[in-house]
Parts: sequence; structure tokens; C-alpha cells
Amino acid sequence: MKTTRKGMREGELEKDTYDRLTCSECGESLKKRNDPDEVFSVRICPTCETEWKELR
Repeated sequence: MKTTRKGMREGELEKDTYDRLTCSECGESLKKRNDPDEVFSVRICPTCETEWKELR
């Protein structure tokens, strides 16, 4: 699982006009899953179900 920063650098993620992260492949905005025991959040594309880590 890559980080969101690495995904943006490699072109897998983009920001839309409202600065929301979107999947470049599907064009869908990412959903967020928070686990209180972890240091990071998981961002998930609802269409292709690819996951990225996002540090809090």
C-alpha cells in the first residue's frame, strides 16, 4: 500500500477543483477509513478498491 503523496507523484491520484483526492483511473473521489489504533488513515477508491495510506 502506497502513501497518498507517492500516488500523487506517480500520477495515480489527482486533486479536483475543491482539493479532494480523486483516483486518476476511475475519476471517483476517495473514501476515508480511520482506525483509531493506527497513525495513518486509509483512503479507498470505491470503484477499483485501490488503497493508499495517508498520515495524520
